[in-house]
Amino acid sequence: MREAEVWYRGLSFGEGPRWHDGRLWLSDFYRHAVLAIDSNGNAETIVEVPNQPSGLGWLPDGRLLVVSMLDRRLMRLDPSGLIEHADLNGVAAFHCNDMVVDDQGRAYVGNFGFDSAAYVAEHGPDSLRTEPGPPAARLALVGTDGTVQVAAEGLQFPNGSVITPDGRTLIIAETYAGRLSAFDIAADGTLSNRRVWASLEGAAPDGICLDSEGAVWFANPRANECLRVSEGGAILDQVQTSQRCFACALGVRDRMTLYLVTAPGSGCGAVAEQGAIERVRVETPGAGLP
Repeated sequence: MREAEVWYRGLSFGEGPRWHDGRLWLSDFYRHAVLAIDSNGNAETIVEVPNQPSGLGWLPDGRLLVVSMLDRRLMRLDPSGLIEHADLNGVAAFHCNDMVVDDQGRAYVGNFGFDSAAYVAEHGPDSLRTEPGPPAARLALVGTDGTVQVAAEGLQFPNGSVITPDGRTLIIAETYAGRLSAFDIAADGTLSNRRVWASLEGAAPDGICLDSEGAVWFANPRANECLRVSEGGAILDQVQTSQRCFACALGVRDRMTLYLVTAPGSGCGAVAEQGAIERVRVETPGAGLP
């Protein structure tokens, strides 16, 4: 096991890291801000999202898309400011979260599927990982014109997602099921042939990223770690972080620096100013989207 170094401190709770235009971009939940951080650790606030930002992506023309969690909308940053790109309330049953945007500008957006805090209060702390399990969620597909449809159903907290370099496969973390699932992507963006890509016993995969050998790095917030896994579930590598790991991205010019977004926990009161970004060099460069 290798250890990551802390590179940036002072986040409330970071999510959705993306390497874009020479900087690491991410959402800082409880500051309601999308940040871009350069190689020297200088952070710029790109836009404020009142209803809490999460997943990030870009349209082919360079405009930013950002998930607005609490009101279940996908927002677009135009030259005139932040405007609604799509209303996700028809698909998302609770807060929206992570997202991947394909090279045509179509977005796949996850959501909690249910009020997890209320569910645990009613059913107990182990209820998220025991049968019958919590309510399932639907994955949203947002077209380039902002139209919304259901891309997939029956997912257990769909979270981080990636698209393979050929654009034909979507891999998504199902956090509460402890697995990565894969779908074939049709020419129109619809999904089919759902299958288990990797079963991850004891883990809760959150944010993920893909490398050029087809392996997936996944953040495991049940532990202070990020793991690299191959299709089928074999663990290939492991990086230890200083606190719980919630998201990851491969970045810098060669895409061989693994950035790890960490925090003591995900609740607002527990993590104020303690969120961090850690990093470590890896042997295999990133690939695909994001």
